[in-house]
Amino acid sequence: MQRIAIFLSTSGHSGVDRAMQNLIPALARRGYAVDLLKVRRHGPYLTSPPAGVRIIDLGSRHTYTCLPGVVKYLASEKPDVLLADKDRVNRTALLARLLARSPTRLVLSSGTTISIDLATRGAFERWLQRFSMGHLYPFADKVIVTSNGVADDMAAYTGLERQRIEVVPSPVVPDSLLTEMLPKPDHPWFADGEPPLILGVGELGARKDFATLLRAFARLRQRRACRLMILGRGRQRQQLLDQAQALGVAEDFALPGFVEAPYRFMAHADVFAFSSRWEGLGFVIIEALAVGTPVVATDCPSGPSEILDNGRYGALVAIGDDAAMAAQIERQLDAPPPPEFLRQAAAPYTVSASADAYLQALGMNP
Repeated sequence: MQRIAIFLSTSGHSGVDRAMQNLIPALARRGYAVDLLKVRRHGPYLTSPPAGVRIIDLGSRHTYTCLPGVVKYLASEKPDVLLADKDRVNRTALLARLLARSPTRLVLSSGTTISIDLATRGAFERWLQRFSMGHLYPFADKVIVTSNGVADDMAAYTGLERQRIEVVPSPVVPDSLLTEMLPKPDHPWFADGEPPLILGVGELGARKDFATLLRAFARLRQRRACRLMILGRGRQRQQLLDQAQALGVAEDFALPGFVEAPYRFMAHADVFAFSSRWEGLGFVIIEALAVGTPVVATDCPSGPSEILDNGRYGALVAIGDDAAMAAQIERQLDAPPPPEFLRQAAAPYTVSASADAYLQALGMNP
């Protein structure tokens, strides 16, 4: 049996976590043995690993100090391929394969627009990641990313040859989501006869720029009855509540907190609004499209324009432009596209389609 090893160290609630929670069982269902190399107290978390999936404890809570565990694993188990994700993990995987003298193929992954992500980091961290991507990643068998924008940015910022970077669609949504009829959430704002609901989803932090979405909502609220709900948690929660109060829309604004699988909320919202300043792809856009909900998104680097096919499947607005966002949300409320049309944009990101793409990138037989 062919064996795929996956080495990750994630927060437990990131886009990578959601993708791997979908991908790992899908690979196992296709008959591959899958080993998840686990950094203690880090994600992804598989509550009930399916048959064919092993969770290997690497013996440490820190990525770098897991190096001996990865070396030992590669030397003894000799998997066909090792998939790693994020730069610190990728560097550890490169060194581990060298020390283990392993023939295992190594595929490195990155899911963010690196030049923007590093802009606020310290000088050493910026140098280290640029150097490793530009000078160490060529020693891997392949480098994969989530979007063409991420690939172009990585090549331009790090010097890694663009032809060495392959775009592989992420396994964002279960195939069944494209056809499933989802019940309404247990929240009074979703009851029949209530005002239209605009929904945002994500961490309440600077990158998601929900302050712009809130300003756009306040503009729209002056013209028509509507409500705004944002699912997520983060440091800016109180700041957003204070902003809503200052804008005079606090009674029509809600922050219910983090929701594990927000599909029901998305399916019964009238518009999904995405206000990020930068991304690697934008999983929540795909999830909203999969349940047939109209989308308005910032044209941020990278992902939204690719998912929405340059505006064909949803409106794109400039980063930070609350007036344009308000206008496009109103346009979607007045003339929403057919759900069947919107679901077409999510099809490449289903688990089955993405699993095929991953197996090909990993050098396995789909």
